[in-house]
Amino acid sequence: MNTKQYFCLLAVLFLGTQTSALAAETLPSKIADTATQSKALMISVGQYSEDISGFAVKKWLTQKSSLGFSPNYKTEFENTSYCPVSKIFCDFTKKANDYNHIKLSSEPFLDKASIKSYVEDLARKINHDPIDAKFAVTDGKVSTFAEAQDGITLDVEKSTQTIASALSLATLPDKLELNYDSKKPELNYSDVNNIGISSLIGEGTSNFKGSPANRIHNIKVATDRYNGILIKPGEEFSFVDVLGEVDGEHGYLPELVIKNNVTEPEFGGGICQVSTTAFRAAIYSGLKITARKNHAYPVSYYNPQGMDSTVYVPRPDLRFINNTPGYILIQTKIIGTVLTFDFYGTDDGRKTSIDGPSITERQPDGALKASFTQHVLDKDGKELINDVFNSAYNSPYKYPHPGGPVLSVKPSNWSDEEWKNYKKMLKDMAKTTQ
Repeated sequence: MNTKQYFCLLAVLFLGTQTSALAAETLPSKIADTATQSKALMISVGQYSEDISGFAVKKWLTQKSSLGFSPNYKTEFENTSYCPVSKIFCDFTKKANDYNHIKLSSEPFLDKASIKSYVEDLARKINHDPIDAKFAVTDGKVSTFAEAQDGITLDVEKSTQTIASALSLATLPDKLELNYDSKKPELNYSDVNNIGISSLIGEGTSNFKGSPANRIHNIKVATDRYNGILIKPGEEFSFVDVLGEVDGEHGYLPELVIKNNVTEPEFGGGICQVSTTAFRAAIYSGLKITARKNHAYPVSYYNPQGMDSTVYVPRPDLRFINNTPGYILIQTKIIGTVLTFDFYGTDDGRKTSIDGPSITERQPDGALKASFTQHVLDKDGKELINDVFNSAYNSPYKYPHPGGPVLSVKPSNWSDEEWKNYKKMLKDMAKTTQ
């Protein structure tokens, strides 16, 4: 093979590769006009639907230009020696006269990357897990107050191809149903008589009297998250999992929280009133507690001290196991400043008693220790649970906040170094609030 033949072969291979790559994306010539039209399209996924403007549809269809040689066409290029690839290829493969017949043509192409990007955005918007029906107890009877919802997962790859195929048609359809997977919830409204809820098995209460407006607001928002929740037999309940996101978009307001050794405003301050009340309901229902942490210092909202439970997404969490033979239904209510969690379920004859809580140690600076014991016996008197819950609280003065109480005299149980650090912390806090 001589040099000219070698370069001719390379030119043919190169141009052939380019043509094949483009042809894979080229739309049929019969719909060349589709790329220039601005027709709206309705996209639907199950019960959800949205309109795509003609402008947006047009962005999925693009025009790509290509160069070729046509013997019956007189070129409009001023530079008749123009070569679309490396000039050496043209010198070996084309006659000089061919340059008088270079033609610029335009063909419609699908922008599949843009289509897939749209489908992925849509999936993030509509995908959701199945939601069980929610139940309530009214006049001693269980009823449904929120119906179940199927879960939806959009099939991104198939939906992208569905849109691409529709755009390849001579006439764009008015409506397009995308591909998705549906998952049924575990409990529907028809199961109301089959979940074994027959009696009140435990109750927890707390009083948030004296709370500022933002704290009261956050307590109400969080409390609503738990009303009507069902816990399956043997299931470990997670307070944080049910709580979800805690921010302004989910309805919360800034309020004081204990964090990083200070007490400072943050979205959701007051949620621990809700977790503390749920903890007490679980204790009095005779459930097995698997995760619980007391607050850093004693807070009056959680009296009696020793029966509180602090939470913060994602940790610490409040967790307990439904060790009863049936479902547990959580029902919440707020009357005045008293928050109540009622746990309804199946009465299996267990007996629950609480020893405490009692203060086991108290320091001059307000630090203290408290303890209580949860005793649970089954219907035959056999011990199911005998758990001790010890709580150690720091001095509240070690977690100051603007406008809060401060010490003017060193407590007798503080070292000189602790007193020095405390006064420095007050000075630093004063500087940040000026």
